[in-house]
Amino acid sequence: MYSNQKTGRITGALLLFVFVSGILIFQVLQGPVLFSDDYLSTTSENANQVIASIVLGIFSGIVTIVIATLLLPIFKRYSMHLAYLYLAFCILNFIAIMIDNVSVLSMLELSKEYVGNGGESASTILESFVSEMHWWTHYMYLLISCFPVFILYVTLYSSKLVPRVIAAFGILAVVLMFIEQVSSIFGQSISMNMLLPMGLIQLILPLWLLFKGFNASIPEPEMNQ
Repeated sequence: MYSNQKTGRITGALLLFVFVSGILIFQVLQGPVLFSDDYLSTTSENANQVIASIVLGIFSGIVTIVIATLLLPIFKRYSMHLAYLYLAFCILNFIAIMIDNVSVLSMLELSKEYVGNGGESASTILESFVSEMHWWTHYMYLLISCFPVFILYVTLYSSKLVPRVIAAFGILAVVLMFIEQVSSIFGQSISMNMLLPMGLIQLILPLWLLFKGFNASIPEPEMNQ
């Protein structure tokens, strides 16, 4: 028998940070600026806000890798493959964040040039290219972000480290989010009903772990190779 409550609570705090930072980045700092109709002007006007979102995004990506590293010894008790797959997807997710940040910086630099030239129209082709590049990198990042979260909830479900109803709801939420992101890539409108379960579970799981931690006393499982 063994206890993982302390690790669970630390994990909960880190997951809560990732959840809150995601809301701040996409709903407060970046979203209203980069996806506005007049982003050429608004991005430059909110340069510090955009840069802050990039720094916060990098830090959040690093935290996800820290979480995977923290959980690696625990997850390995249940499945070596899932443990390392979760870490690998977290690293891939961080790379996707960095690529998305490069596109954000491209929009910021284009906006600065536009404003610096007195608002003279930038090349329509360049403007369209930078905007489309950010759209694609952003949604590809969101798509990739589904994979580590899916592995996390699958491992939590199989290990019973948290109540299975929480893990099962997490798996369902990730599947719905993945379907929604794929639909968006193919030009379908975004449905908040598909994304709401993910928002709920990404709040419920950290709060559960903060107060309860992982199951304190469960039989030592045999490692699955």
